[in-house]
Amino acid sequence: MLVTICIGSSCHLKGSRDIISILERLIQIHGISDKVQLTGSFCMGECAKGVCVKVDDDLYSVSPQTTETFFNEHILGRL
Repeated sequence: MLVTICIGSSCHLKGSRDIISILERLIQIHGISDKVQLTGSFCMGECAKGVCVKVDDDLYSVSPQTTETFFNEHILGRL
């Protein structure tokens, strides 16, 4: 599974670095680093929606506060 986090300036200001850290920690805790690949991307064109996170081809808006719920629903939920 490919998870891409926007690191463009707008998403960076909205917490993309924190989201990356949280996702890295959750992936490690759940022992799924062999199944989930994190990658970064500059602007995905959805700046108004918050930090853009793509799981394979599906785009989501995530904040540091919603990252754990997002992880449980859209990453663990797909494995």
